[in-house]
Amino acid sequence: MTLDISMVTIDCEDPQRLAGFWAPALDLQVLGDYGEFVLLGREGAAVNLGLQKVPEPRTGKNRVHVDLGGEPRAEATERLVALGATYKTEYRQPGLRWSVLVDPEGNEFCIGEHSG
Repeated sequence: MTLDISMVTIDCEDPQRLAGFWAPALDLQVLGDYGEFVLLGREGAAVNLGLQKVPEPRTGKNRVHVDLGGEPRAEATERLVALGATYKTEYRQPGLRWSVLVDPEGNEFCIGEHSG
């Protein structure tokens, strides 16, 4: 047997508010709004994004985060900041660069690209 990742879920204070950021950020639709849980996705996508209301605020560093790619990093960073993300920092390793951002509730995510 083999398991596949079918959804990544972000704990948050306000799932509907966060859906207002993540849906346009990733060009996703709201597939279901269940009050304390919002399901975002795209027809035929292998992985969906869940936004789950939790009672406690986020503290410390995320133990799991989303890494994004597929469009030029600088352009994506600018677009996501315009949608409500906050730019945090940038890192470089041989052959790879990535920017760290936080969504409107402070959840970290990265946008990466291969570099020469």
